[in-house]
Amino acid sequence: MTTPRLAPYPEPFFTPDPDTAARSRIADFAQRAAQHRDTPAGEAPTDYQALYRWSVTDLEGFWAAVWEYFGIDAATPYERVLAEETIPGARWFPGATLNYAHHALRNLNPDAPAITALDETGAAYEITGRQLRAQVASVAATLRDLGVGHGDRVVGYLPNTPHAVIAFLATASLGAVWSVCGQDYAPKAAADRFAQLEPTVLITADGYLFNSTAHDRRAASLDLAAALPTLKATVLVDHLGLAWPAPPAARLTVPWEDAAGRTEYLTITPVPFDHPLWIVFSSGTTGLPKGIVHGHGGVLLEHLKILGLHCDLGVGDRLLWYTTTHWMMWNLVVSTLLTGAATCTYDGSPAPVARPEVLWELAARHKVTVFGTSPQYLLAMAKLGVDPAVHDLSAIRVIGSTGSALPASAYPWVRDHVGAGVQLASTSGGTDVVSGFAGSAPTTPVWAGELSAPNLGVALAAYDGTGRPVVDQVGELVVTRPMPSMPLYFWNDPDGSRYRDAYFSAYPGVWRHGDWITLTSHGSVIVHGRSDATLNRNGVRLGSADIHDIVERLPEIAEALVIGAEEPDGGYWMPLFVVLADGVGLDESLCEKIRAAIRTGASPRHVPDEILAVPAIPHTKTGKKLEVPVKRLLQGAPAEEVLNPSAVDNPDLIAHFAGLGTERRQARHPHTPEGDS
Repeated sequence: MTTPRLAPYPEPFFTPDPDTAARSRIADFAQRAAQHRDTPAGEAPTDYQALYRWSVTDLEGFWAAVWEYFGIDAATPYERVLAEETIPGARWFPGATLNYAHHALRNLNPDAPAITALDETGAAYEITGRQLRAQVASVAATLRDLGVGHGDRVVGYLPNTPHAVIAFLATASLGAVWSVCGQDYAPKAAADRFAQLEPTVLITADGYLFNSTAHDRRAASLDLAAALPTLKATVLVDHLGLAWPAPPAARLTVPWEDAAGRTEYLTITPVPFDHPLWIVFSSGTTGLPKGIVHGHGGVLLEHLKILGLHCDLGVGDRLLWYTTTHWMMWNLVVSTLLTGAATCTYDGSPAPVARPEVLWELAARHKVTVFGTSPQYLLAMAKLGVDPAVHDLSAIRVIGSTGSALPASAYPWVRDHVGAGVQLASTSGGTDVVSGFAGSAPTTPVWAGELSAPNLGVALAAYDGTGRPVVDQVGELVVTRPMPSMPLYFWNDPDGSRYRDAYFSAYPGVWRHGDWITLTSHGSVIVHGRSDATLNRNGVRLGSADIHDIVERLPEIAEALVIGAEEPDGGYWMPLFVVLADGVGLDESLCEKIRAAIRTGASPRHVPDEILAVPAIPHTKTGKKLEVPVKRLLQGAPAEEVLNPSAVDNPDLIAHFAGLGTERRQARHPHTPEGDS
C-alpha cells in the first residue's frame, strides 16, 4: 500500500510548553507510578514514550498504578490485577466490587456546576454537584419502584441533555444496565436496538432542537414504547415544553418532574468489576445492530486514564465535546465527571445556519478547557470563514478531534484562529472499546496530519499481510494485549462466536480493528482509513482517507468520497464523488484542479477514474462515511441487503448511489437484461 507522506521525520507542528507538561497530571502520574516500575536514572516524568513502553509491557503494574493514582474506592479489594491475559477472555481485577456511579459523583463540588446544559440558541442552565446527586437519587428510587433491579435494562430515547446523564447514573447506581439512542432515530430503528434488550423502563423526551427547528418526538416516543412489550413503565421528559397526549390506559407513564423531584437518599449498589454497565450498539448498516456490553470497572479505569491523564482533566476544568447520545463520545462526555471536572451537554446542530459559530461562543462564555469536535466541523468552520478567535478562548488548552482522520490542513487553521498555544489532539478509537487507541497527551508533540502516539496501556501495532508488526509501513491496526474496556461480550451471543468473528478471526488472540495505520519511527500514528474499504488499483493498495484529506482542503469541495469497485469483467472503477460548496459547479477546470491536487499531494495512482458531483455523502448516524456499502451499491448488490435505511443519516442517498451503479453498468453493457430494462 502506498503511503503519501511529508518528508520523513518532519519537525513537530506543536511542542508542549515544558512547564505546562511538567505540571500535567500525566507527569505527576509518572512520578507516582515509579514504585511500580524500575525507572531508569534520569528519565523525566514528561518522557511519554518511556511511560508508554512500560504501560504495555507491564500491564499489571500499569493498571495497578492507575487504580492507585485515581483512588478507586472498591467495596471489596481485588485479588490480582489480571488473572487471565487472553483476548478475548481477559479477567481484570477479580474479587473487586465497585460502582461507576459512585465514582462519577464522589469528586464533585456540591456548590459548583457539574453539568452545564447548552443548546444552539445560546441558552444555558447549570446543575451543581449537590443537585445532580439529589436528582440521581430521586430517579434511582423511581426506577426501583417501577421494578428495575440488578441486571435489568433501562433505555433512553433522548437528546444530549442532562436528563440522559441523570437517568444513566441512576440506572448504574442500581446495578441495572443502560442503553440510549438519539431521537433522530425513527421508532423502528430505536426498537431494533432496544427490543433485543427486553428493557424494563423507557425514558423518552418530547423532542429535540436541530438547526433552528424543534422536532416533536411525542408520537415517535409512544410508538417506540408500544414496540417494547417488556416495558413496565415509560418516563416522559418535558424538554421542549410540549404537552404529552394521554397514553393508553394499559401503559404506566411517569412525568420526569415526578421521577426526579423526590427527596431520597442515594444508595449505590456495589457490583463485580465486570458487571455490565451499558450496552452500546454498532451502526447497524446491515442487519440488526450488535449490542456491545462494557463493564463498570473496565470503563471506569479506561476513562479515568484517557480523560484524567491524556486530556489532563480535573477539578476546575470543563469539557464541551459535540456529540449525540448514540455516539460513544457521549459516554466519554459523561465520564468527565469521574475526574471531578464539569461536563457540558449540547442540544442542537454543531453549526446551525443562523449561528454557525455558536459552539465557540458557548466555549468562551463558559470557560471550556477541553473542546471536542470532528474533522468535518473544523474544515467547515474554515470554509465558512468563521473566526473563533473573536471570542475569548483563552481557557481552552486542548482541541480534541475524532470520528475520522484529521487532515494536516486543519492544524494551521486551529493555530491561527483558535490559539497558537492550543494543543490539537487528533484521536482514533471506537465504540467497540468505548475509548481511543491513539491520540495525544500534555507531554507529546504534535505532527500535522498525525496522531501523536498510541494511548497508554494500548499495545498497538500495525501488521503487514503476513501478520508481522511493521514500522513506517502501512498495516492493519491491531491490539496485541487486552484493554480493560474491551467488550465483556455481545448481547445475545451466548457462545461468543459473533464477538470472536468480529475482531479475532484474522489473527487469533489479537484484536483486529479494521483500520489501516502507519506507526512512525518518531512514535506517531497515521490513520489511512478503513481496511475493508481499501482501494486496490493494479495491485497497489491505497488509503481512501489520504485522498479525502487532499480533496476536502479545496474551497470548492464540501466533502468527498472515493470508492474502488471491482467489476464482473475484471475491470476496476475508482470514482470520486464530491459535494460541491454553495454556488460551485463541476466543470472540467475544477476536475483538473482536483486531479492535480491528488497527483501532487499523493501520487498519480491516487487520481480517480471519474469525478462525479452528488448531493451529499451518506454517513452512519455517528458521522462515518459509508464507504463499503456505497461500493456494494455501485456493484449492483440489492439495496435491502446492503444498508438498513434507519442507520443512514440521509436514506434517500441509498437510491441515488444505487442508480449511479445501474447507469454505470448499463453504459458498459447496454445489451444485458439490466441494460434492456
